Amino acid sequence: MTDSLVNVLLGLVASAISAALGWLAQNLRRRRRLERIRSFFGLPAGGECLIVVNRSVGVGAHARTVTRRDAYALMELAALVKECGAQTELVAHDAVHRGLGAKTEFCFGGPSSNERMAAHLAWGLPGVTVTSGADGPSNVIVAGERTFTVDWDDEVYALLARLSTPEGGRPVFLISGQTGIANHAGVRYLVANHRRLARRYGEDGTFALVLKVVNPKAYGPDVVELAADVTAQARERTASAAPAG
Repeated sequence: MTDSLVNVLLGLVASAISAALGWLAQNLRRRRRLERIRSFFGLPAGGECLIVVNRSVGVGAHARTVTRRDAYALMELAALVKECGAQTELVAHDAVHRGLGAKTEFCFGGPSSNERMAAHLAWGLPGVTVTSGADGPSNVIVAGERTFTVDWDDEVYALLARLSTPEGGRPVFLISGQTGIANHAGVRYLVANHRRLARRYGEDGTFALVLKVVNPKAYGPDVVELAADVTAQARERTASAAPAG
């Protein structure tokens, strides 16, 4: 075998080894990224999660229907769950009769159209209220002394929160928007920014953010800004609001 042929063979072997190492490194990076996503969302491979949907509101709305925008948000959540290799269980807000922590839960819609959302806010974020219009202006998010009022032509807001559950259980994610577009924007923001949120609050942390959806009539759910981090205000609980035990 000539020296030139030996050099060619050595070059081919070196190229094959380099390609294999590159593929292995890329595969390991993808796997680490996926494991971080699974850890933050509490979605192990083969696990299960609940997506709790609100009812459509408005004249003639059926109690078991959701809006078109909420359907879009559902599809994006389902894609995230599928990426993690988990299974989705879609449940109506008034049909969830179970506790917290056994499964990751995504709950969206305002408390006036989602009984489960109202329960989560009272339990985990007692410093936040979302008015429905019965006792004041409708669709107003109040966190401590901060008030976020809807402006139909310019901006709307959404509350995005992650609640840790007792004994290291699976987390609960809340997306409560002032409109269907705000719900959709909250889901999209969560999916796009989960790595940054995990770095800031930890993979098992609790947070509450108010997001501003800019000019939703023109831009839909695509232009979203962080209006305020209201975690501290949202978690404040008065003595009268504290649960027994």
